[in-house]
Amino acid sequence: MAVGIRIGGWLLAPALIVGGLAMAAPPEAATAGEGGTTVLVTAARMLDVRSGQLVESPALLVRDGRIVEVGRGAPASVPAGTRHVDLPGMTLVPGMIDLHTHLDSDPSYGGYTGYQFNDRFWSMLAVKHARDTLEAGFTTVRNLGSDAWNDVGLAQAIDEGKIPGPRVVAAGYSFGATGGHCDSTFFPPSFESRNPYNADTPDEVRKRVRELRKYGAKVIKVCATGGVFSRNTEPGQQQMSLAEMTAAAEEAHQWGLKVAAHAHGASGIKDAIRAGIDTIEHASLIDEEGIRLARQHGTWLVFDIYNTDYTQAEGAKNGVLADNLRKDREVADIQRENFRRAHQAGAKIAYGTDTGVYPHGQNGRQLAIMVRYGMRPVEAIRSATLHAAQALGRDDVGVLEAGRWADLVAVPGDPTQDVRLLEQIPFVMKGGEVVKDAR
Repeated sequence: MAVGIRIGGWLLAPALIVGGLAMAAPPEAATAGEGGTTVLVTAARMLDVRSGQLVESPALLVRDGRIVEVGRGAPASVPAGTRHVDLPGMTLVPGMIDLHTHLDSDPSYGGYTGYQFNDRFWSMLAVKHARDTLEAGFTTVRNLGSDAWNDVGLAQAIDEGKIPGPRVVAAGYSFGATGGHCDSTFFPPSFESRNPYNADTPDEVRKRVRELRKYGAKVIKVCATGGVFSRNTEPGQQQMSLAEMTAAAEEAHQWGLKVAAHAHGASGIKDAIRAGIDTIEHASLIDEEGIRLARQHGTWLVFDIYNTDYTQAEGAKNGVLADNLRKDREVADIQRENFRRAHQAGAKIAYGTDTGVYPHGQNGRQLAIMVRYGMRPVEAIRSATLHAAQALGRDDVGVLEAGRWADLVAVPGDPTQDVRLLEQIPFVMKGGEVVKDAR
């Protein structure tokens, strides 16, 4: 049911009620064409991710990259000079969000094979990976750990319009304990290889947060436990103390930044939640108490439950060491079942894939795995749109409504019935600009 003032076929709505969602149009919406570039986007359907309902014959009016009005049915008139993007037979979905990427990593090189290249090789690859990610329909990503500030520079180049890519929330360097998962663990002492941001006391943690923010980090990532693809660590090992993680959360929050914790092991997960960390990455070995704590604290869980399909199939020939593949096998099924348990228990789950461990541009393949392990398709889509935006603390992405960026994708058919439609996306718009049209 629509409520508002109708002019011709266009609804100018203080509140457009569709599928239970009130989409507010700002007062200036009626003059959307004045002083800026205006685009009208029409399609057969639009997914309202708040209600989970499909809206028939949507029309979005976009000015200077942001949605200023959402209506139903083609308008009788639009501002002069408006560009019309018509997507007949297609369903609009908000541009998707991946909360865990590594844009300067390439899974083609595992173990020691990547060390044959100059450091700047990875900077160059990040440019291609950013474009692949955007064209896969992911218009916003959080990059949780990068070498040599590659993700910060990449984000700046994208924001300046120099290269195509998603909106990048960059962590810069991830860090943790000396000898832990975020340290350099593949070399003997003679190489003196180490993460320059290792932190082994709460005071060192606070300093690292300040340094990373100083040089451009927009999110802080710490490594609470061991990991799968590091050497000489086990996923279940806790490697940062409660006091150290509390220092990370307090310091980051003081500066207005959120904190993500790499945490596979149950004890590290629980201490990260108690410390006030905002998102738990991987959450592989979470136990019942950890799920309860996540619910109690409102902590977001970010399970990367697709990538093992790739790593087990391709890892050995890419050079991944046998011990890393062993850890990957041991964790995989446990993590997927714990995803199911956490979802059934009502924990908050947002979308993150760990791309870079598997190929960029395949980010959407995890949606079907989430459905296999208990989510309805619309819940999986919501995890990569509305809920991912909430986990980021952003109200400018993740939903197709007035005031937000015009970041959207379009697919034929109904993705709430077949979520695999979002694995091969023919149309992508970011900020009102068409960045891919392969219809």
